[in-house]
Amino acid sequence: MELKALCWPASSGIYPNGVESLRPLVVLLGIVMGSTVSIALALLLTGVVFLLLPQYGSRLADERGSLVLACLLSVMLATIAATSFYGELRLRGWRYAAHLTLTLALAVTLWTYWPRK
Repeated sequence: MELKALCWPASSGIYPNGVESLRPLVVLLGIVMGSTVSIALALLLTGVVFLLLPQYGSRLADERGSLVLACLLSVMLATIAATSFYGELRLRGWRYAAHLTLTLALAVTLWTYWPRK
């Protein structure tokens, strides 16, 4: 009687049913998602610090508008990146629309923060 292996090598990147688990686009989207989520959290926590330092309100007043814009853009970008990542990971039919939306959101963010002369 032959014994069959009950586990697969972890480095293969293949599920037991034969579906690949780490496709290159999934990895790339995971990196983008992780980066955007960390930037969003850092900006939101900076906003919390601004709220906790009311004695410096006059010195920080000029920065509030740009911080709010950065928080909104980064949270939007992180949400779209997470949606795109999930859609690609689960091979949902709407994932291409999510990828296009992520590309457009990245372009808007780049356009917003590109230095102007």
